[in-house]
Amino acid sequence: MTRVVIVGGGPGGYEAALVAAQLGAEVTVVDRDGLGGSAVLTDCVPSKTLIATAEVMTLAADSGELGVRIADGRPAAGLVSVDLGVVNDRVKRLASAQSVDIQARLEREGVRVVRGLGRLDGPSTVVSESSDGVTETHAADAILVSTGARPRIVAGAEPDGERILTWEQVYDLDHLPERLIVVGSGVTGAEFASAYNALGSEVVLVSSRDRVLPGEDADAAQVLEDVFRRRGMNVLGRSRAQAAERVGDGVVVTLADGTRIEGSHCLMAVGSLPNTEALGLEESGVTLTASGYVEVDRVSRTSARGVYAAGDVTGVLMLASVAAMQGRLAMWHALGDAVRPLDLTTVSSNVFTDPEIATIGVTQAQADAGDFDVQAIKLPLATNARAKMQGLTDGFVKLFCRPGTGIIVGGVVVAPKASELIFPIALAVEHRLTVDQVAASFTVYPSLTGSIAEAARQLHHHEA
Repeated sequence: MTRVVIVGGGPGGYEAALVAAQLGAEVTVVDRDGLGGSAVLTDCVPSKTLIATAEVMTLAADSGELGVRIADGRPAAGLVSVDLGVVNDRVKRLASAQSVDIQARLEREGVRVVRGLGRLDGPSTVVSESSDGVTETHAADAILVSTGARPRIVAGAEPDGERILTWEQVYDLDHLPERLIVVGSGVTGAEFASAYNALGSEVVLVSSRDRVLPGEDADAAQVLEDVFRRRGMNVLGRSRAQAAERVGDGVVVTLADGTRIEGSHCLMAVGSLPNTEALGLEESGVTLTASGYVEVDRVSRTSARGVYAAGDVTGVLMLASVAAMQGRLAMWHALGDAVRPLDLTTVSSNVFTDPEIATIGVTQAQADAGDFDVQAIKLPLATNARAKMQGLTDGFVKLFCRPGTGIIVGGVVVAPKASELIFPIALAVEHRLTVDQVAASFTVYPSLTGSIAEAARQLHHHEA
């Protein structure tokens, strides 16, 4: 029986464990913080649970146009409030329950879970050490490193867990921040800025770049920034934060130009660092990048024979879905099952702001740079019948296809629940469907998905 030892129990680790157990391996998972990793305990599950409450608040606030009235007949805005203590209790409870469920599933499949810190002692041995100092040596025919990443800390803006916070610490708040300064306008910063703005905080978003979400579709980012400003958020572009400090019962964030911004709380969302220190990786022959990430190929192999890596620790694409697939690929390869190398062009991703931004495949930036020869169409959501009924005015559907064949190679959806609406485009990209094939498929009327079929029809018209 092949012995598999997995260091880290996040999506990359626990999904790999399930595959390895299914294929008959003897599997041990060494996990320090709780199964599910940051995705379940401090990132995806908690943040999206918080955002679910924010969505309800936005729905209530924006329903006046639909004729919805609350209490004495006034519009809903201002009459709905949030108890953040209750919200965060629910967030932590759900995250903990999800972690317990994952552990129970692994144990049902015969996986041994060891609580402690794991490190490599060569390419075929893992040593675990529990919190009370008990060490154990685990011989392995295959090792998977899936230790994740942690929030990057900026010198001069060190978090204290009370007023200056990382995204892992916000769930300990029991009162809504009166004025929240969010430093960083990437995905994490934008999501929390959107959520707390909807929950009722005054929000200042500090972006060092020209626009929010610099890594996303520029049209989508512009829609979101316009929505943010319309909803009262103060968005500061080209503003680099240099320091954040506690001052009395609040915080002061100092920008590079000397501007001082006062707030009640500050959330630092300025990227991540891989958890690769003190794991014995380089000593075991595992090559790290200059940034400290583990170098892997498209089947998750590292430079050390028999050692694989998955998830945020690789820096490939920091999504739970990619981590899980990297973990599965590693085990399929290590245990001799059929394996197809990771293809990032078929990965769909989503920014859980309001509206959401979902993308897959070829991007507008790649098309503009001439990396891909594509035709594109963008349909505003405001022209969609269902959107009109729901009072939706912000957002669009964008499709990219090859000029000669009409094969769909990418798309963007900006809309409520874009994370769900991107799936038909993901199917089209994965299975190389043409715009004509998508256009010939029935959609429900009225529906937001109707705009996807309409975009495909218009691309056929362009083709002709």
